[in-house]
Amino acid sequence: MLKNPEDRRARRTRRLLKESLLELMEQKHFSEISVRDVTDNADMNRTTFYLHYTDTTQLLQSMEEDLLAEAQVLVDAHIQETVADGTLRPVFEPILDFVVEHREVCTILFENNEVSQFAEHLQQLIHRNGTEVIRAWFQPMDDQQLSYLLRFITYGLIGLIREWFQKNMDLPKEELLVTAEFLVCGATSGLLKDGRIRVLALFSPHF
Repeated sequence: MLKNPEDRRARRTRRLLKESLLELMEQKHFSEISVRDVTDNADMNRTTFYLHYTDTTQLLQSMEEDLLAEAQVLVDAHIQETVADGTLRPVFEPILDFVVEHREVCTILFENNEVSQFAEHLQQLIHRNGTEVIRAWFQPMDDQQLSYLLRFITYGLIGLIREWFQKNMDLPKEELLVTAEFLVCGATSGLLKDGRIRVLALFSPHF
């Protein structure tokens, strides 16, 4: 059965609007970009824009949602392998390949973190999916311990990717993967002892 041509046109329109916004964000700050700027750059009229989005902020959020949805599909495909394998590589390598493939848009979203919540939402995605992995690797662990450990690892992994992009990916991907695994292994071996995250003792009287 043929797909609805209206759906194809709508998807194409949304894609062109997103590409237009990205081009403009390479040239000036997001707050300076108007709907007219986006539509003029995409060779469309504003009426067409408003059929799909209420404003440029919603357009930006839609781009973020698209990327995060694709990233979640990759995680779903590899998370069980990571749990069974006991290493980060099975899930982190596909994610790394994904952000490299979408480097341009990821870099723009990272650099516009005052208006884009992409970095925070990516951290939430890693945190959310990492819960299953950490619980499988390290048991028992209560929710507070798990949250601190995942937050530490998540910020570290996102920081690695952002630094790698900022340095024009000067480090070979394989070395970055090894660094990421070293980070996770170092975090878990250094912070965990007798089922406790030792650093929490500095902040909580319960430990």
